[in-house]
Amino acid sequence: MENKEIILSVRNLKQHFPIDEGGILKKTVGFIRAVDGISFDVYKGETVGIVGESGCGKSTTVRSIAQLYKPTTGEILFHGVDLCKADKDTLLKERRNIQMIFQDPYASLDPRMTVRNIIMEPLRTYNRRGLLEKKYTEDELEERVKDLMEKVGINKAFVNRYPHEFSGGQRQRIGIARALALNPEIILADEPVSALDVSIQAQILNLISDIQKDMGVTFIFIAHDLGVIQHISHRVIVMYLGKIMEISSSDELYSNPLHPYTEALLSAAPIPDPKIERNRKRIVLEGDVPSPDKERHCCYFYDRCSKRMDKCASCVPPMFDCGNDHKVACFLYDDRPVAEEADDTLTEEEQKLKAKEARKHKKD
Repeated sequence: MENKEIILSVRNLKQHFPIDEGGILKKTVGFIRAVDGISFDVYKGETVGIVGESGCGKSTTVRSIAQLYKPTTGEILFHGVDLCKADKDTLLKERRNIQMIFQDPYASLDPRMTVRNIIMEPLRTYNRRGLLEKKYTEDELEERVKDLMEKVGINKAFVNRYPHEFSGGQRQRIGIARALALNPEIILADEPVSALDVSIQAQILNLISDIQKDMGVTFIFIAHDLGVIQHISHRVIVMYLGKIMEISSSDELYSNPLHPYTEALLSAAPIPDPKIERNRKRIVLEGDVPSPDKERHCCYFYDRCSKRMDKCASCVPPMFDCGNDHKVACFLYDDRPVAEEADDTLTEEEQKLKAKEARKHKKD
């Protein structure tokens, strides 16, 4: 990326969901640590891909950024404004510039609204409150809706149709048009192609790439498909159990994965070349993903890592800077400098103290 202007900063973000006992008097007995202290920056005009197994916290991260979930702790700084602490009016203004494309094009559109009303709803809301660059007439809003439909490849003659009259790919295009309505700076795409056929996926990915080139929109893009992430992303964040394992440029990550989890993840992705596919070695992880309801005082990948060391059992590894904007949370690289933004980890003294308390608790 030539332009290194930071548009969004996430600092020590945690999203813990309470576990309540049943009955009349609800009692919180624990927490699901869906996102457990992550930090990263997003640069203007880039696409940041987030990848990882189901339940690793990808969708929770983008929903927390959009304030659909109120984060437990942490900061989400957008142009210097902390969205976590912003009042209702400030949040409404800032939300104009942060929009979402949801995973399911069937569930994310109101079946009782026409395409016109679906795309026009955010425009009307912000126009009524005087939060657009000028006051628009109804005819101008109508023209804006038709322009957006053409931009995403939907015939403007279908403006009075309902969602059930469109295919899955067309519905997702409508969702993209709605996200573009307010000219946002950032679009959070939560697995926008996972519910679509492969041929339609390619069309939607090409549409997103074209939108980024034409409008300079920044994307945070979630996907399970490693091929999709490689194709569309400038940088990639690898998550596991609510924690970031590795951050790198897309080319660097796929050619030189450093974290044992990233290596295993990439080894599981199919390669469309029978000769390479036959001869390559797959890394099979032992055990299952641990429950996210436990507080951990060790490396989050410790239970399944074939390269674990004694140190990994007592400390949470910080993000080590391996050069070329490549950062990894693994003690295999602890001779490298600690990345500046890794303020989501404890100091070594605090880690030792916590580990000591954890061992004592386990002994008791």
